[in-house]
Amino acid sequence: MKIISVVGARPNFMKIAPFIKAINDYNRTDHGEIHHILVHTGQHYDDRMSKSFFESLEIPEADINLGIGSGSHAEQVGKTMIAFEQVLIKEKPDWVVVVGDVNATLACSVTAKKEHIKVAHIEAGLRSGDISMPEEINRLVTDRLSDLLLTPDLISNQNLLAEGVDSGKVEFVGNIMIDTLESNRNKATELNIRDIIANNLVKANHVPQMDIQDYAVITMHRPSNVDQRKILEPIIRFLVSTVASERLLLWPIHPRTYKQLVAFDLLDMIEEHPNIVLLQPLGYHDMLRINMDAKIMLTDSGGLQEECCVLGTPCLTLRWNTERPVTLQEHGGASVLVGNDIDKIKHAYQQLLSVDRVPSRPQLWDGKTAERIVDAIVKRCNL
Repeated sequence: MKIISVVGARPNFMKIAPFIKAINDYNRTDHGEIHHILVHTGQHYDDRMSKSFFESLEIPEADINLGIGSGSHAEQVGKTMIAFEQVLIKEKPDWVVVVGDVNATLACSVTAKKEHIKVAHIEAGLRSGDISMPEEINRLVTDRLSDLLLTPDLISNQNLLAEGVDSGKVEFVGNIMIDTLESNRNKATELNIRDIIANNLVKANHVPQMDIQDYAVITMHRPSNVDQRKILEPIIRFLVSTVASERLLLWPIHPRTYKQLVAFDLLDMIEEHPNIVLLQPLGYHDMLRINMDAKIMLTDSGGLQEECCVLGTPCLTLRWNTERPVTLQEHGGASVLVGNDIDKIKHAYQQLLSVDRVPSRPQLWDGKTAERIVDAIVKRCNL
């Protein structure tokens, strides 16, 4: 059996590592052999956003790199489809495995189906209900086309069945992100937070002098939060006046956000505050380490919502909706949706500061999802 798996952006990298390991483990048994080809579309192509993740997570170098690079959604999808079609014509795989909800996920699933190749979607069934999100469009189209829908939680199963998906195509396997977390937890624990800060400072002379036992973390990159001054500036003023007045604030800053801070003349307000530490985008282990001990996380990242759930880190989710409702407090998780409304953010921030760290582990978030995914694909090949 030949499988092509596709990664395109940083969220995919953490999910493909355990899948590759599970294939290698399967090939060491006497059940047969899976010929696996890893395709990197090149959507994230610089060292900090891509290469460092491959190295730290021990992902083998991609067999094929399409080199798509940046561009509009249409440019990325179109270029990826053209390049990936040639890969499929040459390799003729039995399955294409796509991950998550990035543009590469959509482009490669559509192209595979046009070539009459079966598609398996890891993280199928996630829904935010917000069609204005490009990721939601990618999820809907990919799930509609996929032959095997590999779901991370039972809410995702319900979403697919409500949309009329054949239940025989749906396989509840758990959350593959947690496989990565569990296999890297010990390595992350050994890291020193002060070293992480010193090695990743945006401004080399901005080393915090205060205690790093009590700190908050923020990550923010979505256009809905950073592309309009009227939204971004109140958030910045809240960080300066409230969060950083009480504790150290670590901010691994996304290139898009940094660019907007400069464009809106807000960067000085951040850089001049002694308790706000701007960091370069962090590698997986560094980010996991600072999440482990954070007093509170503020983020618009879906992956960090999931990590906070399992680690128990109180999490303010800077979005109006989430495709991961299983991580919310009402479902036993650690996250609260606050959008970008400052009054909601302030209220929830004070509320969460009094909440104890309580790890929560939804069903099948046990570190063995990748094994179940490989078994599910093999089972369908043998039918």
